Amino acid sequence: MKTALCALLAGILLAGCSGSTQPATDAAAVRVQDAWVKAADDGMTAAFAHLTNDADREVRITSAATRAAARIELHEVVRDGGAQTMRPKDGGILLPAHSDTQLAPGADHLMLMDLTAPLMPGSDIEITATFADGSTLPITAQVREFPGADEHYGGGEDG
Repeated sequence: MKTALCALLAGILLAGCSGSTQPATDAAAVRVQDAWVKAADDGMTAAFAHLTNDADREVRITSAATRAAARIELHEVVRDGGAQTMRPKDGGILLPAHSDTQLAPGADHLMLMDLTAPLMPGSDIEITATFADGSTLPITAQVREFPGADEHYGGGEDG
């Protein structure tokens, strides 16, 4: 009886310890797919990706860095009097719980500013995203040609 009771208690304790599937950090909660950067010779460009937050809580990207640029700003595109305007995104990029977020041309994106060298199609760059809890996530992004909407990421901080 004593052995059975000890085994039952041990099983309950182990189940309680292993029952949590929540990632320990915000960065651990996020999966990145199809990360890419628009090719550019100099100045500014942007990075995009498909992000999935697998956690039961929202997480927030608060900053990012890369050796490919002097700085990265988190940007959004909004309508301003009928025209689309790109601007820094206050509060960072929110990734709601159990959801997908698309960083895309014409929407939220990472703005690489003051490129340190040309970004040639086919090459990869490393970007480190930092989350509100201080955790970091390394992202490998492929450099691609993208004529798309003929976007131009030059001419000042607000693009």
